[in-house]
Amino acid sequence: MVVDDHPMWRDGVARDLAERGFEVRATAGDADAAVRIAGTVRPDVVLMDLNLGSVNGEPVSGVAAIREITGALAGTRVLVLSASGEHADVLEAVKAGASGYLIKSASVAELAEAVRQTAAGDAVFTPGLAGLVLGEYRRMAAESPAGFDEPSLTQRETEVLRLVAKGLTARQIAGRLTLSHRTIENHVQSTLRKLQLHNRVELARYAIEHGLDEQPDGGPQ
Repeated sequence: MVVDDHPMWRDGVARDLAERGFEVRATAGDADAAVRIAGTVRPDVVLMDLNLGSVNGEPVSGVAAIREITGALAGTRVLVLSASGEHADVLEAVKAGASGYLIKSASVAELAEAVRQTAAGDAVFTPGLAGLVLGEYRRMAAESPAGFDEPSLTQRETEVLRLVAKGLTARQIAGRLTLSHRTIENHVQSTLRKLQLHNRVELARYAIEHGLDEQPDGGPQ
């Protein structure tokens, strides 16, 4: 599903994605429509702009819509596609539940790959922004440190969680541990269920808050 208040941009993105094999089930031009339509079509990925026009001269942000969609639809991930690379906008979107953040200067090929990765559960960010998000989580964790009590995680799940906290993608983790990408995905999904989290961004935040990014990984076993 594609959400943007500019019809030409919205239709162009939808067309580009459809040409690359995606099923674009719906589009929306404002936050209210986005929430309503997403609840009906239940897309795997919502590609959403943050600036959704204005009402009575006041700008409308997509942040509230992100929060509503991710809160109500467990199987739907939101990937922000915005002209803004402001740090405050990125952090606000992620805190609302976005799985990733892409700048509109991205190529069509980069956008298509980002949608595929988001659908697969990866956290996708324009280069430089992932470090910003992880850095913010580390700052928050430093202000309120907590111990790590493993909620029945296996040794391998804890190891994968530690690498997620370091900012590695599923494919990078698979290479580091000499395991298949599918095996890593299974570990990630199992850990998400056990911790009652929704996406890899939340998983990274959890791990950082519990100090796992500061611990060395064990390497291949």
